[in-house]
Amino acid sequence: MTDADNGLVIFDCDGVLVDSEPLSIAVLVQAMRDTGIEIDEEGAYQRFLGKSLATLIDTLETEFNVFADQAFLDRIREDLYTRFRAELQPIAGISDTLNVLPMRRCVASSSQLERIKLSLSLTGLLERLEPHIFSASMVKRGKPAPDLFLYAAQQMGVSPEHCIVVEDSPAGIMAARAAGMTVFAFTGGSHASSAHYRAELTRLAPEVVFDAMPDLIHLVQKVRMDGTKP
Repeated sequence: MTDADNGLVIFDCDGVLVDSEPLSIAVLVQAMRDTGIEIDEEGAYQRFLGKSLATLIDTLETEFNVFADQAFLDRIREDLYTRFRAELQPIAGISDTLNVLPMRRCVASSSQLERIKLSLSLTGLLERLEPHIFSASMVKRGKPAPDLFLYAAQQMGVSPEHCIVVEDSPAGIMAARAAGMTVFAFTGGSHASSAHYRAELTRLAPEVVFDAMPDLIHLVQKVRMDGTKP
């Protein structure tokens, strides 16, 4: 059996490796309010959780008639990175989980590569995951399209049916499903308690839903990498 046959765990970053979603949404909501767009955090989560920067820009223009120019994007990035440096924490248990995970792993995130690496560096996870870090900026279509997960699997030399995706967002779950991969929905992030979010997960019916990262070890052991679901 080759390394590829042993399978691959593909981690999303925000909300799966680092507990960043509340910080990201708070910064985005404030930036939108400052331009005259009244939106609450629940509305922002529903529209933007797990989506790429390109999708954010398109949604602002088509739904809110706001053009996200470079100054707007630079301000969001500056404010977000300031919050990250002061407040960002890893998901509880992720470090120990990565230390003992018996499968190859990589990161496939909707965030820009610079932001992914900053997040992982600030939380002490970067050296465990480099150089296998993939961003939606590397593919034509972001989540919920399958492009990023398929690209990550191709770069890692593993077929989709031998991949487990650990995701927190509905968009990411849809992308993994479209890629033909096994989907583990992680609900342990501090953003994952809303009724709408939970209803979306129920509707999407991922193969596994779990809320404690150390549980990933025994969950992946239940999955036979020949495509059998747990």
